[in-house]
Amino acid sequence: MYLGLDLGTSELKAILLRPDHGIAGQAQASLTISQPSPLWSEQAPQDWAAAMFSACDALAAKHPREMAAVSAIGLSGQMHGAVLLDAADAVLRPAILWNDGRSHAECAMLERDVPAASSIAGNQPMPGFTAPKLLWVRRHEPEIFRRIKTVLLPKDYLRLELTGEKATDCSDASGTFWLDVASRAWSETLLAACGLGLRHMPRLVEGSASAGTLRPVLARRWGMRDGVIIAGGGGDNAASAVGMGVIAPGQGFVSLGTSGVVFVVSDRYSANPANGVHAFCHALPGKWHQMSVMLSAASSLRWVTRLTGRPSEAALLAEAAMLTEDELRAAPVFLPYLSGERTPHNDPSAKGAFFGLTQSHGAAALGYAVIEGVGFALRDGLAALGRTATPPPELTLVGGGARSLFWNQLLADILEVPLVLAEGSSAGAALGAARLGWLATGGPVEDVCQRPLEIGRCLPLPARTTQLLARYERFRVAYPALRPLS
Repeated sequence: MYLGLDLGTSELKAILLRPDHGIAGQAQASLTISQPSPLWSEQAPQDWAAAMFSACDALAAKHPREMAAVSAIGLSGQMHGAVLLDAADAVLRPAILWNDGRSHAECAMLERDVPAASSIAGNQPMPGFTAPKLLWVRRHEPEIFRRIKTVLLPKDYLRLELTGEKATDCSDASGTFWLDVASRAWSETLLAACGLGLRHMPRLVEGSASAGTLRPVLARRWGMRDGVIIAGGGGDNAASAVGMGVIAPGQGFVSLGTSGVVFVVSDRYSANPANGVHAFCHALPGKWHQMSVMLSAASSLRWVTRLTGRPSEAALLAEAAMLTEDELRAAPVFLPYLSGERTPHNDPSAKGAFFGLTQSHGAAALGYAVIEGVGFALRDGLAALGRTATPPPELTLVGGGARSLFWNQLLADILEVPLVLAEGSSAGAALGAARLGWLATGGPVEDVCQRPLEIGRCLPLPARTTQLLARYERFRVAYPALRPLS
């Protein structure tokens, strides 16, 4: 058995994977975000650990035989978060998360102080990355900065709790802006620009390599054998790719989680930082990927569901699906920049907006506008990727938003790419984490990283695409027109 742990923004997921690729058990624990100031987004690392212990305790209680058979644990997690530890490995302050936008000034400092920064890191410095967060702490919380002994990424704080080891994998490290992504090694130049050095960094491993063993006290707590391997793991999107079998050049997926991602695999390093495209290491050795990221995907749908007072996202989508063709054409257009935006704008100050609103618009029209706007932003991202990545012949859908067939078909029509629905796609990152654990025990890649069973496929409808592209043009001109007001 293999245990996968995925530390998301809103919950921690745990799954037990059988060697026949079946899922033997699942558990989850909810998490909350703190936003004490505008643009801030934080969580307490101790809450992540409590969620992990809660989920694993639940699995041990419900599936004791399966937990006893676990030989490896893989980790996946939200990227970019800054976990600051002192010399005693105590947490110094709440972790600053991936969707925190406070450090835009520090991004400009990095570009000014290290002109070659983007060519080293393969990315533009963005407030979401870890490096500018540390520059912000250095400037605004100098007493805390002076006490920093180690900087960890979110999932690697869980590794510390599980093993006592400080390590990270190359895919997650790619999102720090401290990694030389082409060389898969820490950049002393970029670290020095933030007042840090190699001594502050965890050791680097590949995602499919062993990075420690489970503490005996935890093995006893969960009824496991001694010597359970903890794999390097991966950032959430690289782990999702492993879970969906997206490991060969040209393969890709679309993720509809809190954020939205278009992910395409490459066997070489290829960067396009000017368009906000991320060039990261994959969780497997010798592979990279290009990725576009929008910050508010399924979270935009959650927001409009609360705004309209509907009981659930599914209920609002069901209303939107009943709109007539005339009502769809008359719906407002929505910019989904509720938390700023990355690809292609790299603008933490970007704001969300409805335009074209009238008194005739109700909840259904607003809900439709939101999911359409998310689709348009993903099309922007796919276009940005097209300059460096092999065009994908199809994309697998992953994430919680992929549960809606109405939204799935709309995305296929907007992106003009066939979308594949696969078994287990809603737990892709946790599944990928478990598979990385399996690989760390010596499992062959071709056996472990199989494509999941296809359970559906959405093909683009040309007539609908033609109608949508007219609305997409309105979407494209809206951002530059509204940017001075943001």
